[in-house]
Amino acid sequence: MGVEWDTASRHEHREMRRRRLVIPALSLILLIGPSGAGKSTFARTHFRPTEVLSSDAFRAMIADDEADQTATREAFEILHRVAEARLRRGRLTVIDATNTRREARLPLLELARRYHVPCVAIIFDYPLEVYLAHDLQRVGRQVGRAVIERQLAQFAANRSALLEEPFQRRYWIRKPEEAIHALVVRRPLPCDRRWWHGPFDIIGDVHGCFDELVELVERLGYRVAERHSPSGELEYAITHPEGRRLLFVGDLVDRGPKIVPVLRLAMAACARGRAAIVLGNHDRKLLRYLTGHPVRIAHGLEVTVEQLEAESEDFKARVRRFLQRLPHHLVLDEGRLVVAHAGLPQEYHGRDSPVVRRVALFGVTTGEVDERGLPIRVNWALAYRGRAIVVYGHTPVTEAVWINRTINIDTGCVFGNRLTALRYPELELVSVPARHAYAVPPRRLLTPEDLTQPLLLPREEVERIMASEMPINERPTSTVTSAPESGRPSATSLGA
Repeated sequence: MGVEWDTASRHEHREMRRRRLVIPALSLILLIGPSGAGKSTFARTHFRPTEVLSSDAFRAMIADDEADQTATREAFEILHRVAEARLRRGRLTVIDATNTRREARLPLLELARRYHVPCVAIIFDYPLEVYLAHDLQRVGRQVGRAVIERQLAQFAANRSALLEEPFQRRYWIRKPEEAIHALVVRRPLPCDRRWWHGPFDIIGDVHGCFDELVELVERLGYRVAERHSPSGELEYAITHPEGRRLLFVGDLVDRGPKIVPVLRLAMAACARGRAAIVLGNHDRKLLRYLTGHPVRIAHGLEVTVEQLEAESEDFKARVRRFLQRLPHHLVLDEGRLVVAHAGLPQEYHGRDSPVVRRVALFGVTTGEVDERGLPIRVNWALAYRGRAIVVYGHTPVTEAVWINRTINIDTGCVFGNRLTALRYPELELVSVPARHAYAVPPRRLLTPEDLTQPLLLPREEVERIMASEMPINERPTSTVTSAPESGRPSATSLGA
């Protein structure tokens, strides 16, 4: 019995010491290290055969000999084309090559950037003797000491470059045992919740309008209960008898009168799995403030800061951690639904890059600003032809209208208009009127007529810009329709 216990204990200890390599489920993975590192064995162990693109395999396809270096250029041309096709289709891809030279890695990093997927480096960093010993064990395909020494010299010369290149994660494996016992864990990107099937109630920009938020969710059938924590803090519990979930398009904070209660309700609903929220640009600015970054206390942030001053440091820390975890967009219901604060063109759905984050939070812009210094946004929805319904906010509108398969549900509650929700999959709009105008909008709210324009500006401003011959994208053709009374888009408005 004692021996059995000891064996089990050793096995458990070994399992606990396994190196965990957490990789995004959609990513480009570069295996890096000289020949003899065991990269191919590692790839076969942890990835599907279709996911691994091996330079040796492509050389063999071309020259019937994986060691034929004369086929290297053509092999990598084909490897890069296959990698590009896989990333375009959203498939995890592993590059099994030495990748010891910066010149070899840069085209692959560029592919990851172009298709907005994270790039991960798994680096096999051993002493020379280990590579040589492994090479001797490879029957009929040894590369020899001279080749390995040359590759190791390249690796050493490029070590600092590895730290500068835009890998999202770098895993250094310094012992063969680490590679043998590694545990590769695939983690969905934060935006990926395809397994959430709804039904959902998607709520537009709240901006601290707590009373209207409670009225709206109760009209949607939710129950909101108040209670106090053991420490005396006010808490909220939100439930729905049919198990529906809330989704928020972001901008919980700034400008409105009851920002802290909005945060408390949203945080509690997320913690219990009853809601999900995407980060808005105002939420991001608050996060930067709470993490000590220099930000301008303006455009409503001054209201949030003043209200948070009355709260404990513990609460502010919880708000910071909450905001840090928010995704920049969500892909739901097997890809049929996308929620992003400022909307998101199809090529960015389910992707993660600085460009995707910027577009999701701030929209597609011309790079110009208006006379107020506000960015001029492109009406990207006019050209949208994607399969997913995209629900967003960010730009206040007088009423929610369908443009192709997209809908902006920020109906400017904080500016005195309405707070709006879209029920999914029913596609019904539900609104409550604002109780007050809590802030003055920086621009007037856009009307359905304004939303036929190529720029997200009031019509008179678009006409003034076009008269001054500012370069803008050619206006796409589209059908724009107001949502019918039921909230259901017509076939033409959905691009059917």
